[in-house]
Amino acid sequence: MRENLLKLKESALQELSCAAGKEKILDIKTRYLGRKGELSSVIKEMGKLLPEDRPVIGDIANSIKAEIEQKINSLLNKIHEEEQFARIAAESVDVTLPGRHLPSGHIHPVTLVMDEVKEIFIGMGFDIAEGPEIETDYYNFEALNMPKDHPARDMQDTFYIGNNFLLRTHTSPVQIRVMEKNKPPLRVIAPGTVYRRDSDITHTPMFHQVEGFMVDEEITFGDLKGILTLFLHKIFFEDTRVRFRPSFFPFTEPSAEVDIQCVICGGRGCRVCKMSGWLEILGAGMIHPNVFKAVNYDPEKVSGFAFGLGMERIAMLKFGIDDIRLFFENDVRFLRQF
Repeated sequence: MRENLLKLKESALQELSCAAGKEKILDIKTRYLGRKGELSSVIKEMGKLLPEDRPVIGDIANSIKAEIEQKINSLLNKIHEEEQFARIAAESVDVTLPGRHLPSGHIHPVTLVMDEVKEIFIGMGFDIAEGPEIETDYYNFEALNMPKDHPARDMQDTFYIGNNFLLRTHTSPVQIRVMEKNKPPLRVIAPGTVYRRDSDITHTPMFHQVEGFMVDEEITFGDLKGILTLFLHKIFFEDTRVRFRPSFFPFTEPSAEVDIQCVICGGRGCRVCKMSGWLEILGAGMIHPNVFKAVNYDPEKVSGFAFGLGMERIAMLKFGIDDIRLFFENDVRFLRQF
């Protein structure tokens, strides 16, 4: 039986050395190592051996099986590597082919306006500050002279997160955070994302705002008018007419709404300006003494102004867009225009 096993090994290895292709190798594997293969047939004859000879013959049979399997696996791995190299060669890139044109992206119109606003105010000596979008009730309302029972809170539909946290409704909390950590003189704008529960063709639950403020000794309403007029002339047209109307904001006193001559009809009257010739563009005013007290400033020694403007509204006027929802629908046809 030993001689039969050795002859079987020699025959199997000889056939494998001449085998060409995966199918031929697998066929040899089945014929020699399969359940009904030649090696199995020889092993079945072990029952006729003397008990003391069976372990020796069994070890020889296992050794021969392992050697044949190793040879088969080696050949199959080599074929697999050759197939991989052939596939990679077939998939290689022809560097002589002309390049494919990939469409370029476009800067979003709100980003365009935000960048222009920043550039204008940086040119006037303003710094840029940022703050968290998840705010506390204190920074979003109380420090801005809006206690819990203040009716001005009803003007802002707020997304609350628990009892004391909320998505900020304006970027004005950045004003408080900056003044807490710094002493006058200050000249700062705070651009960012804000959130309110409102949605129609002129409002969205998420939009962008720029808060700006200046604090120093002897800052007057005249300074506020001069800076905002200069800004509006730069963001729209140099001959754009500007007017200030009395208004109310809890964090400024006196307060004003700022209008510009309608950029659609040139002040003649149209559907956009409701035939008035004017468009409301931002709110502003002198910082309320209570706001100064919240940050430990002495309102007898310092004064300042603050203003807030919506980026989407300015973008709608600059680009003639009549539905604010277009900014957030990601329609490529819309974005390609910018």
